[in-house]
Amino acid sequence: MQKRAIQRGRPTGATTFEVAPALAFGAVVRALRTEDGIAQEMLAHLAGIERSHMGKIERGEHMPTLVLVLRIARALGRSAGELMLETEARLPKEWHRPQER
Repeated sequence: MQKRAIQRGRPTGATTFEVAPALAFGAVVRALRTEDGIAQEMLAHLAGIERSHMGKIERGEHMPTLVLVLRIARALGRSAGELMLETEARLPKEWHRPQER
């Protein structure tokens, strides 16, 4: 019997989160960062995360945890609530309709 190689992480293209909110949140972070004239590397440093992870968050490839949302908000000099309001405003219309039960 041959051993199978262990592949770490999710398979390519697989997500364990909703894509629309991830894209909307990332767009908000990027817009606020560029509006404030902060480099991505500096924002990542201020938030205490790797620059590559910040890039993935901004591109909507990763959905940050609540702790990271709070750190990013603090690094941007804003509240997490402000980031969430901006994120909600960027969500597609189907996210604003009540779900059927």
